[in-house]
Amino acid sequence: MEMRATRVIAAALFASVLAGCSTTNLTAHSSAFDHKDVDQVDNVHMDDDDRGVRFRPRADHVSLKGDGSRAFLVSGQEHFKQQNFGLAEESFRKAVEARTDSPGAWLGLAASLDQLGKFREADTAYKQVSLLKSNNARVYNNWGYSFLLRGDYQKARTYLNRAQTIDPNLEEVQGNLHLLEKTISG
Repeated sequence: MEMRATRVIAAALFASVLAGCSTTNLTAHSSAFDHKDVDQVDNVHMDDDDRGVRFRPRADHVSLKGDGSRAFLVSGQEHFKQQNFGLAEESFRKAVEARTDSPGAWLGLAASLDQLGKFREADTAYKQVSLLKSNNARVYNNWGYSFLLRGDYQKARTYLNRAQTIDPNLEEVQGNLHLLEKTISG
C-alpha cells in the first residue's frame, strides 16, 4: 500500500514537472488531438483481455456523418487544455462511443486516462489508436510518456525511441527523452 502511495505521489510530481515539456499542450502528451487525426479508418474491435475498460466499441458500429463525435472531440480538447481531465475523459469517451474509428478521440481518451492515473484503461485506448494509426510518432510519444508517469523507465525509453525514429523532429519526443534521462540520473 505504501509503495502504491509513493508511485501516485511520484506520478503527480512527474505530471507537474512535465507540464512545461510540450509546446502545444499543458502536459507532455503530444498535440495529437488535431482534427487531421480524425480521418475515417476501418472499424476494429477491442481484445477480450482488456477487462479494465468500461466501454467497448460494438463490432457492428458504423460511423455516420452528423453523429456528434466532432463536438465531443472538441469538447474533450478544451477540457484537456484546461486540465479538467475527468471532463476530458468523459467527452473523449463519448466521441469514441459515437465514432470507434476516430484516432484523435482514442488518443485523447488515452491521454486523459493517463492524467487520471487509469493506466490499464489508457493502455487499452493506446492499443486501439495504434491499430488505427500504426507507426505514428505522436502515439508512441504519448504512450512513452504514460510509462514515464508510471515509473516504468525501460518501456518509456522503448516507446520514446520508437517515436524519435519515426519523427526525429517532434519536439515533445525530445522533451520527454530529456526528462527521462534527467529523471533516471537523479
